[in-house]
Amino acid sequence: MIIEHLAINVADAVAMTDWYVKHLRMKIIRQVDGPPYTRFLADEAGRVVLEIYQQSAPVPDYASMDPMTFHIAFVASDVDAECHRLVAAGATMAMPPAAAANGDVLAMLRDPWGVCIQLAKRSVPLLG
Repeated sequence: MIIEHLAINVADAVAMTDWYVKHLRMKIIRQVDGPPYTRFLADEAGRVVLEIYQQSAPVPDYASMDPMTFHIAFVASDVDAECHRLVAAGATMAMPPAAAANGDVLAMLRDPWGVCIQLAKRSVPLLG
């Protein structure tokens, strides 16, 4: 079994998708132009697909969630520079960049809709 995609229900799928495409370098690979405004986004490597939509199900209060409860993690070769770039684009800092004992550098930000984004520079990549 392989994971096909992960899905997230949000209040404004179109605006969030546009921001993720512009600032997180994701690419729309399929979309529904009417409700629920489903967008399937692939990461730069084409390995992970995120589905963003506006379903009739409740939208979680992402802004109030602890970053360890839910976050979307992205690889960053320069965590500090990416944090500055994303904050300039409307993200907010949740946890500033910090080095872990194992050499990883991690930071947590919130996108403009409160969803937590982790930036990770791993000392040993999770996948080859």
